[in-house]
Amino acid sequence: MIAAMMTASNLGARITGWGFVVFTIGSICWSIVGLWSGQTHLVTTNVFLTVVNMVGIWRWLGRQRAYEEGARTATRASRASATPTLIAATGVPGMQVIDVRGEALGHAVDALIECRTGHISYIVVATGGIAGIDEKLRAVPMAAVDCRADGFVVLETGAEFERRRTLDPGEWPGREPSHKRSSGKDAGRVVSPAKETSDAVVAQG
Repeated sequence: MIAAMMTASNLGARITGWGFVVFTIGSICWSIVGLWSGQTHLVTTNVFLTVVNMVGIWRWLGRQRAYEEGARTATRASRASATPTLIAATGVPGMQVIDVRGEALGHAVDALIECRTGHISYIVVATGGIAGIDEKLRAVPMAAVDCRADGFVVLETGAEFERRRTLDPGEWPGREPSHKRSSGKDAGRVVSPAKETSDAVVAQG
């Protein structure tokens, strides 16, 4: 059960890899029990599972862990350089999203990239719900977002953000969404790029 939770939680290559280590220990132990008790089928099954688990260890504690460490190294190095700060594209899902006042909104689900320019068109933000149940998804154009190494700042108040149209989980926009909200007295008002305000929020945090 512990190994299953470690692999299913998707908390990164290190946790997933150690989940496969636990699986491997279990399959080896069951193989020994099968040999000791003469249960051929138990031995065959768990020898196969041991091989599969070893592949998982190589995949997550070897190759994928190296990829993630490389991305983290680039992110850290960019913070100390004169060039714009970098973030790994694979790190976007799960990043914290706050509003212009510094209040938590939710987390990023993914980012959609324009092929022609290579720029992010919009991010999808998930709010509410528990473990993905009853959560609401909203698309926010990057013109209304301040990107930080540790998360995203939506350049709107929480109330303004909530007036954005919610998305069907399987139907995301095929183009950059409008900068305008869908309803309310401020509907139709273009979001002002309040960079100074978001900078102050992050500095205070």
